[in-house]
Amino acid sequence: MKKKENLLQLGWLILRAGIGISIMLHGIPKLTGGVETWTYIGGSMSIFGITFAPAFWGFLAAVAESVGGALFALGLLFRPAAVMLTGTMVVALATHLAAGDDFMVFGHALDLLIVFAGAILIGAGKYSLDAKLLPRLA
Repeated sequence: MKKKENLLQLGWLILRAGIGISIMLHGIPKLTGGVETWTYIGGSMSIFGITFAPAFWGFLAAVAESVGGALFALGLLFRPAAVMLTGTMVVALATHLAAGDDFMVFGHALDLLIVFAGAILIGAGKYSLDAKLLPRLA
């Protein structure tokens, strides 16, 4: 039974690290893109009636993806990172749906939304920095 639990935890580590690194690599160009990029990305908040400070919202999305993706991969401050990433994917999905995009376009945002929302409930797992440094959070 212990072997099964270890395999489950190893599988979660692989998924967590792979998804985290992937989303981090999506976020780094957004973070380094500067104010023009942040303003463009943050403009998506208008879907929710939020039209002020688009650069601020875009910067938050870029940080969520780049820094949050790294934290997700490491399993450090895992749940806060997963919450930030879930929020970012809600906005991404809403943006695609408002544009009338088909499933082949919005499917990636939907898939990640499901993963990040589920991850909030699962936690970082046994093989994470949270488990080593902050065991109550893992």
